[in-house]
Amino acid sequence: MANWIINNGLTAFILIVWMGINTFLFVWYYLLYDLRDQYFYTRHLLGSALAWARAPAAVLNFNCMLILLPVCRNLLSLLRGSFGCCGRTMRKQLDHNLSFHKLVAYMIALMTAVHVVAHLLNVEWYNNSRRGVYDELSTALSNLDDTTNTTYLNPIRTIDVDAQQSPTYLVFTTIAGLTGVIITLALILIITSSMEVIRRSYFEVFWYTHHLFIIFFIGLVFHGAGRIVRSQVPTTPPHNITFCKDHSNQWGRIPDCPIPQFEGGFPQTWMWVIGPMILYLCERLLRFIRYMQTVRYRKIVMRPSKVLELQLVKNGFKMEVGQYVFLNCPAISQLEWHPFTMTSAPEEDFFSVHIRSAGDWTDKLISIMQQLPEGAQGPKMGVDGPFGTASEDVFDYEVSMLVGAGIGVTPFASILKSIWYKFKVSNPKLRTRKIYFYWLCRETHAFEWFADLLKGLEKEMEERGMGDFLTYKLFLTSWDQSHAYREGVNYDKDTDVVTGLKQKTNFGRPAWDKEFEQVRKENPTSVVGTFLCGPQVLAKVLEKKCAKFSDVDPRKTKFYFNKENF
Repeated sequence: MANWIINNGLTAFILIVWMGINTFLFVWYYLLYDLRDQYFYTRHLLGSALAWARAPAAVLNFNCMLILLPVCRNLLSLLRGSFGCCGRTMRKQLDHNLSFHKLVAYMIALMTAVHVVAHLLNVEWYNNSRRGVYDELSTALSNLDDTTNTTYLNPIRTIDVDAQQSPTYLVFTTIAGLTGVIITLALILIITSSMEVIRRSYFEVFWYTHHLFIIFFIGLVFHGAGRIVRSQVPTTPPHNITFCKDHSNQWGRIPDCPIPQFEGGFPQTWMWVIGPMILYLCERLLRFIRYMQTVRYRKIVMRPSKVLELQLVKNGFKMEVGQYVFLNCPAISQLEWHPFTMTSAPEEDFFSVHIRSAGDWTDKLISIMQQLPEGAQGPKMGVDGPFGTASEDVFDYEVSMLVGAGIGVTPFASILKSIWYKFKVSNPKLRTRKIYFYWLCRETHAFEWFADLLKGLEKEMEERGMGDFLTYKLFLTSWDQSHAYREGVNYDKDTDVVTGLKQKTNFGRPAWDKEFEQVRKENPTSVVGTFLCGPQVLAKVLEKKCAKFSDVDPRKTKFYFNKENF
């Protein structure tokens, strides 16, 4: 439990605070609409559905305020820099931005469902009251005229429409109803297209439907302008509810029972969301400015396993290890931006990305680059970034474990290159004294583009007498008998038959208990940063191992888990 608190305590606290605010808003507004006298007559028409509609609306306002903030990447990068003095635990929370974005989206979906169901019941009860189906008081309230004093309570103002069509007529002829339909449909499309299976297999569908959030927020701002939920306002002389509710036929005839006056509530949603909307607008404006800046190709290289390496140059571009950029190629799509981790080091005069064939957009980009004449410049490329990730903190640890799966090795290419440059100039600021690097891959060809970097590091470490600084292990997770035979025949050779490196390739998956135990044994008093760029399944395994092998004694080994999120 102590280890779990060390790794997840602040995250859990933030979630508890967020959930507490949601609970408070729901309960507060539920009781407000369920108990306050100014809603007595409204409750008489609608019953508890009034409170069940308004309480989720308050929670929706709060979460719609939050939903855009986790995807304001420039804001997060700014905060990451500001938290540099606040310790790694605070900065680590920023790496959960997409998880929090999804969590807020789930809350919006749940509260929208409750809100919509409650209002569907409200519309039905409004209709029945207007047609005299219920008691005398409900009929009297529904028959109040719409005068200059806006005395009416029931928004269904006519009974000329067929009784079965009145609810539909109200929904599609009022601001609240029409905007409600639009934002609900937009939300359904956004959420369904965000499912993992669609996002992975049909990214373009996810990308385009996600931009329906623009329609969602426009509809949200205007949704409350219809003021469809109305409350009683004071009159002179006062309207005595206790007495007058039983004497509706005397309203306006005796002094104690003047005709009750009602008004719609002031729209509040825009006040909740205007700030985040402006921030996000600035975010997109900054993206457009960056898009217009010239990007030149320094080198275009096709690596094995259909991996494209782009070396790009952009004036004023500065990066840190492990950061990523968004790329846009107008020749493929004017609107699509895709994230790629940079594989270059900050010490280099260019930045590079390695792009694996993994969908329509990447396939088209690789096809365009393969058709270019030798030495030609590629198509126009828009670059947004760089943006910070967990890997930026790798040099804050004395010992680091880097775990990459497949193309997930890219942030660690940047880190290892930067280490190589730091050793070349004997950088005194380098705190890291030991790095363990693990790369899991399915194909032998995938190792090829990265092997040259590892060879250079091997040579550099040996020349400086620091062969123990970098321990790396490569794992081939998919192989056939020919691979195993070649490895067995050439086992006694100094270099590996697959990669040409001195470190032999391992077949199968790592025994993580054994690996963590070895790291703990070799570093008995160190804080170890464990960094992963890979699938969620592996993340869960490593997070558990970090908790399992951390020692409660502050003087002994502790593992902190960090994962790349895009």
